[in-house]
This record gives sequence, structure tokens and C-alpha cells, in this order.
Amino acid sequence: MNAPAPSLAVPENDAPRGTRFTVPGMRCAGCIAKIERELPKVDGVIAARVNFSAKRVAVEHDASVDEEALAKALQELGFEAQAVSDNPLGLETAERKQLMRALGVAGFGMMNVMLLSVSIWSGAEGATRELFHWLSALIALPVIAYSGRPFFASAWMALKYRRTNMDVPISIGVLLATALSVYETVTGGAHAYFESAVMLLFFLLAGRALDAEMRTRTRAGIGALLGRMGKSASVIDPQGSTRRVAANALEPGMLVQVAAGETLAADGEVESGISTIDNAMLTGESTPEAITEGSIVHAGAINLGDPFRMRLTRTADDTALAEISRLMDEAGQSRSHYVRIADRASRAYAPVVHTLALLAFAGWMIAGAGWYQSLVIAIAVLIITCPCAMGLAVPTAQVVASGALLKRGLLVKDGSALERLAEVDVAMFDKTGTLTLGEPRANVSDLDDTQRSVALALAQVSRHPLSQGLAKALRFDGVEPARLENATEQGGRGVFGLWNGKSVALERPDDDPGILATRLRIGDEIATITFNDLLRADVHETIDGLQSFGIKSSIISGDGVRSVEAVSRQLRIPANAEVSPQGKLAILEKLRADGHKPLMIGDGLNDGPALAAAHASIAPGTASDASQQAADAVFVGEKLMPVALAVRVARRTMAVVRQNFGFAIVYNVLAIPLALFGYVTPLIAAIAMSLSSLVVVANSLRLARSAKEPHQ
Repeated sequence: MNAPAPSLAVPENDAPRGTRFTVPGMRCAGCIAKIERELPKVDGVIAARVNFSAKRVAVEHDASVDEEALAKALQELGFEAQAVSDNPLGLETAERKQLMRALGVAGFGMMNVMLLSVSIWSGAEGATRELFHWLSALIALPVIAYSGRPFFASAWMALKYRRTNMDVPISIGVLLATALSVYETVTGGAHAYFESAVMLLFFLLAGRALDAEMRTRTRAGIGALLGRMGKSASVIDPQGSTRRVAANALEPGMLVQVAAGETLAADGEVESGISTIDNAMLTGESTPEAITEGSIVHAGAINLGDPFRMRLTRTADDTALAEISRLMDEAGQSRSHYVRIADRASRAYAPVVHTLALLAFAGWMIAGAGWYQSLVIAIAVLIITCPCAMGLAVPTAQVVASGALLKRGLLVKDGSALERLAEVDVAMFDKTGTLTLGEPRANVSDLDDTQRSVALALAQVSRHPLSQGLAKALRFDGVEPARLENATEQGGRGVFGLWNGKSVALERPDDDPGILATRLRIGDEIATITFNDLLRADVHETIDGLQSFGIKSSIISGDGVRSVEAVSRQLRIPANAEVSPQGKLAILEKLRADGHKPLMIGDGLNDGPALAAAHASIAPGTASDASQQAADAVFVGEKLMPVALAVRVARRTMAVVRQNFGFAIVYNVLAIPLALFGYVTPLIAAIAMSLSSLVVVANSLRLARSAKEPHQ
């Protein structure tokens, strides 16, 4: 007998595992590179991947490494690792508040110290100058101690584990300038540089606060998404009694009673009953879905009709809704490398500045200048090379451009989205609620007065979206409802009643289900009422506007083939219909593999993963909470033009950003040699640094006029 072939399966204990952490302290591309480069060097760690927008780190490792060891490894890299359950959205509320308070204190201190410095610059001598120096010290020291905490804490964390980051040279420069100023004040020297240190902190905090403000708009999609599931369900025991069970305690196999109007808390199969459900959050379809025995239903759907019973198949983290939330989270990982252009220089900044300052100090010491003069020059180098202009180059442009777009009806949640919007070359549109308004509008022009009155009386009994759309249209025309008897709604069939002894009803039509319609029956008289989900008024202009930027548009929708093809023909763009959330992801991945940078525009929950995975994404204000949170930008109103406008402004913004960087580079090329050769004092260095920042801000303010219609 032959011996059995050896198993090639990986033992379960040796299979790779995944652990995720929230790391709110990540601030730049240098942080990303450090984590993704250094963490895999830990024994047992296979790979580390950063999701910068979500402030998440996903670590793939073997069984020899536990969560505590990974958290310690991240701490040794200078980052506090939190359990995802403790901070699932990566929020930095406390840090943002601290930045704003520190900025306010620094601004107050800077103004007061500068007032005192003006007197010294004007020629104050002797006791007057010394008094002003002491007054400056009394104001500046507590201001520096308080406002410098964000930089000092970050620098200390890095140095504690023998690392470096951008905050190390900044902290050294501020502390050296402060220490030298205190020495000058105590010894009665001629120069003190308190205003330089405080001014430096103010402009650095301004850049960081602007950046933090943009980032607070970015992430809360997963929590909002899972919050749409039902919180509990009525479980039927084998004895026939019912009890309310929390969603997280539900188990597959349980029999659940679903009441009218209830939101499903788990996935399952209908065991008995006939009804209709609102499944728009999952499918994007505005038309309610009829269900009967054997139908599969999902968490998050709303029962619009009669009660029914369902047998649970998937609960808690296994539901389709939870799966979509995971897809959104993992899709977000793919865009973790799209970060601010300014951050790309951060890895080189600290070692270069340290080297320049040390060379300046050593060189002047060798030249015989003495420790005091050599230290002053080294401090000037540290201050004049401070990346304020570089740090403000992107956030100021982003904030100004975002403000201009907001006035035109588009909210940009993430500043880095403007960079990605400027790069897109294909646009993928969902249909219902995106290209269309997502509101079924009834055509009641063919109904006579009696039919209108009876139709309104029937429609206002129902919660069905078509009934609500019909009632809205009739009320808008001033119709008064007829008096009905025994008006009732029967799930999956329609609304029935009696009027003047005649049976009346709003029923499902027998026509092609691809047509949105309902049938009004009064006795033997029948009238068909059709509905249209109208295209947005400026959809053609928007498609043309994108085409003028070299962006090709297409439709990618979960709706039925017939309705999608109708819109495709109207707009003369290609389309994919009946596409699942996973299918949309696959299409986007194929585009990216072919070298494209897709823009996704969608509103349904089924669009969430695609919105998160696309190079850039936009959702309408009527979209589901999860889609709005997953998207980079949200537009309001019935116009679609903000989509094309966003691309136009984004491209203009990146042009201004490049100008800002060009100026910042020229500034450093000219200023650093002057500081190295001793032609710049710390005070002049601080003023030069401030002026460079003001130039960048002024250039960025030109973007306020950029949000005009693309065709203008």
C-alpha cells in the first residue's frame, strides 16, 4: 500500500493572521513609510499596511506574535496603538481641540511679544531694553511651554525610541532660541529671540490646525453604516412565545417575527408571509421589492407591508451589511498612498536640517567665531529652514478651494481628495439617485377629477414609495382626497377600500416589471398611472464638461438592465447593469490595473465599497449615510454640475500647490546659504520664514475665485 501523500495544507495554528490598530498619531507620509518599512522587521510580522484616511494599521503576522507585542512594536516606532474597538473611527477630537487652543495662545503671545520687540527695534537701550526683554520672557515662556506641547511630545516620543521625525528639529530650534533668549535676558545681552520662537510656533500650528480641520471631515462611514441595521428582533421560541433579543445576541436558525415598519437586524429567509421591503440601502433600487415564502432578505431592509416570519441565516458580523462595511474598510486601504504632496519631503527634512545646523555650528567654531556666535547661526539655520511655507502650501490651498466649492454646493471632506480628483481620467456613475433624482414622480395628467380624488385617498394610506410619490403629486395639484371605507394595505398587492359602494384599489400592474407604474381601479374602471425617475436637469452638460477635461463617463449600476439601458441611450454612454457591490469593486480594480484613475459617483449603500476603493469619489446629499461617509465629497441640490466643477477646481488647486512648492524651494535655496554664512540672525530668520508663509497663503487665496461653471 502506498503511503499517503504529505499534506500541503498550512496548519491552522501557522496560518497568517490579521490584526488591526487605530493609530491616530500618524500625520505624514514619513509616518506611513516608517510603519510599513520597520514593522515587518519584527519577528513574525509578514506585512504592515497603513490606511492613512482611517488612521488604521493592518498587520499580517503569524501565530507567534500577539496583539500586545504588535502594539509595543508600534510604540517603539513612536506611535500609540489603540484597539480598533476603542477608537473605530480614528478620531482625534482631543488632539484637534489641543491644537486650536495652542494656536490661540501662540497668536496672543506673538502679538504681545512683537509689540515689545518693536520698541527694542526702535532703539530702546539700557534699563528699558532689559525691562522689555524680561516682559517678553514672562509672556513667551508660558506660551512656548503650552503651545509647543504638540511638537515637544511628538519629538520626545520619537527620541525616546531612538527615532526622528519632523518635530525633532522644530523642537530643537524653538528650545535653543528660547534658551539663548533667556541667557541674553539674564546677562543683559543686546539680543533676545522670544518673538522668533513664538512666531515659529504660531505658523507651524496654523498649518497643522488647518490640516487637522480637513481631516476631521473624513471618516465615520463604518459606524454610520452598521448603525443602519436593526438594533433587536422579536424571536419566536419553540413554545410559540416571543422575546426581544439584541442584534448582537441573535444566532443563525432563530425564527423571527418582523413587524410592519421594522428594520431587519439580521439576514434570513422568509418562512411565512407576503410583504414588500425597502431594500434601497443595499441595492440602490427605489422600487420596493416584493417578498414571499423562500425570499432572501438582508439586515438593514425595512418591512413596508404586512408582518412576516423569517429564519435567520447570518447574524452580527456575518450579515451582508457587515460584509459591505468590511469591503469599504479594506477598499480604503488601497488608497493609503494618496497623501499630501507636502508630506513627501518629510522623511528627508529632519536629517538634512540637523546636518546643516551642525555643519554651521562646527564650521563657525573652527573659523574662530566662538560658541555664542556659532550657536546663533545654527539657530538661524534651524528657524529659516522651518517648513512653514512647505507645510502651508497644501492645507491653505485645500481649505480655500474647499470653501469655494462649498459655496457652489459641494462639500470636500478630505483635503487629499483634491489631489486625487485632479488626476481622474474616467468617471463611473450610479443611476438611481445619482444620474436621476431618485424620486418616483407620478404622471397624473390623464386622470379625471374623480380618479385623482380616489387615488389620493388610497395613496395616503400606504407607506410605499410609489404611493407617497403619487400622493405628493396630487397634493401639489390641490386635490382633496375622497372619503373611503375600510381602506387597508395588503403587503405585496396594494391598497384596497370602498368608495360610494364601489370597490377601489391601487394595485400592482400586470405589465412589464421594468416599468414603474401602479393601477388605479374604481369598480370596473381601470387607469394605469406611470412614474418617472427623472434625470437631473444638467446631466448632459455635466457629462460634456467631464469630456472636455478628457474624462470618459459610463454607468455602473445595481438597477435592472432595462432601466439602465434607457438612461444609457439617452446619455450616449456605455453602461453595466445589475452589478453587485463586489462586481463594482472588480470593475474598478480592472480599470486601475489598466492604468486608469477612476472617479466613482454614487448614492446607494451598494456603492459604498466602490466609493471607498475609487481613486476619488463623490456622493449626492441624498445618499445613504454610509455612502456619504465613504465618499471624498458630497454635493447638494438637484444639479449634477458640482461633479465636473470639482474636477476643474481640483486641477486648478494642484496648479496653485505646485506654485507654492516652487516658491518654497526657491526661498530655501536663497535663504539657507545666507543663514549658513552668518548674514541672518534668528529674528530675521523668523521674519523671512513668516513672509514666505504669507506669500503661500496669498497665492492660495486666489483659488476663492476659481469655482465657476466649467464651461465659463
